[in-house]
Amino acid sequence: MAPLGPFEPMPRIAVAVSGGPDSLALCLLADRWARARGGAAYALTVDHGLRSESGAEANQVGRCLEARGITHRTLHWPGARPVTGLQEQARAARLALLTGWCRRAGVLHLLLGHQREDQAETALQRLTRGSGIDGLAAMAPVRLAMEPASGGVRLLRPLLPVSRAALIATLARWNQPWIDDPTNRDTRHARPRLAAALARLGSEGLSVSRLASAATRAASDRAALDRLCTDLLAACTRPSPAGFVILDLSVLRRAPSALVVRALGCVVTTVSGSTYPPRQERLERLAHRLLDDGTKAATLGGCRVVPQRDGRVVVCREPSAAPEVHPLAPGESTLWDRRFVVSLGPSASARPYVVRRLGTDGLAQARAMARKAGVPLMTDCIPAPARPSLPALFDLDGPLAAPHLGFRRASPQHEAGAAEFSVSFRPTRPLAPGLPATLRVLPLQDEDS
Repeated sequence: MAPLGPFEPMPRIAVAVSGGPDSLALCLLADRWARARGGAAYALTVDHGLRSESGAEANQVGRCLEARGITHRTLHWPGARPVTGLQEQARAARLALLTGWCRRAGVLHLLLGHQREDQAETALQRLTRGSGIDGLAAMAPVRLAMEPASGGVRLLRPLLPVSRAALIATLARWNQPWIDDPTNRDTRHARPRLAAALARLGSEGLSVSRLASAATRAASDRAALDRLCTDLLAACTRPSPAGFVILDLSVLRRAPSALVVRALGCVVTTVSGSTYPPRQERLERLAHRLLDDGTKAATLGGCRVVPQRDGRVVVCREPSAAPEVHPLAPGESTLWDRRFVVSLGPSASARPYVVRRLGTDGLAQARAMARKAGVPLMTDCIPAPARPSLPALFDLDGPLAAPHLGFRRASPQHEAGAAEFSVSFRPTRPLAPGLPATLRVLPLQDEDS
């Protein structure tokens, strides 16, 4: 646990426990670690409801842990199950349930039971997909799971250097039985097939320990690249709270191509509100296009990449990729387009409001209303390509407020709603690698700053 710190005095930690040997051993070890420091460990089991026996298994896990004095909670996956992509959706739902409980309980650290074989299988899976250094680094020991509206939970994997055999031996020494999930042997899923492939490849020298060591070295290389990429981003980007980024193409042309590709991935990920960057080959094509020509616009990952005449490049949200129309009631705050936290004050009149992209139609209406009121739009600080995708508040009569353009409809009956609409840019991923996503993206006041 020491390399995964720091931890608060008397740490409170949560452990994801499926009942299998890895997570069960982690829970018992983590409980000992927390108690020795005057803290507490909480065991969390997610019942996806995908197997008929899952509910009974969750109860069994709860009984055995509570017999050892460990607080246990079972979390249920609500709603209908997806028809396609079930395993991926189930993993996402599991993480959301676990981190959601941690946030409500004020627990900062969530421990996951991935061990050395899991790390090797992940590295092998990324290798088969043609991943670069980021993919080959496999799972990180520490990761921050962010929720833009409510902060983050640290995901910790303390068992990555530990073998499954050592964990099973630990449970045997403590006379602790575990649950064997049959889906872990179901070769219709990728993980069991990779485990079988690893068993065959071991005789050729591609063992679990070698793959896990390769992932560790790749993670070290990734950290070094992240530091260099952060320096490049600081030199070539101007981020805006309106959700776009301006790149200095002359700086990018002086940088190594590998860092340019990495920086573009960071920018596109932040501006689009995505969790992961586009595929490596697509980023390489974009970098090649910008560095060789620098005059043709492109789209990638839900973003528009638009070169300007002065040698700068605007990276903004592609309007068609931001189709969300979200009702907003007085006193409500919500996340729009995975990028903006939008809020409407409680004093707004009770009438139908929605948040959506401003669009070219809304921009034209706002411009006409502003001209009629004698108050021009503040468009100088927002490049033309970025304006249609800005978040705006609408009612039945059209745009009511677009804060980034300084627009608020001027009429007594609409004044309260327009004045109480606020927008904060909080992307899922930060612009600079290694920095928490809770950092606000602020505008630069002048060239020197």
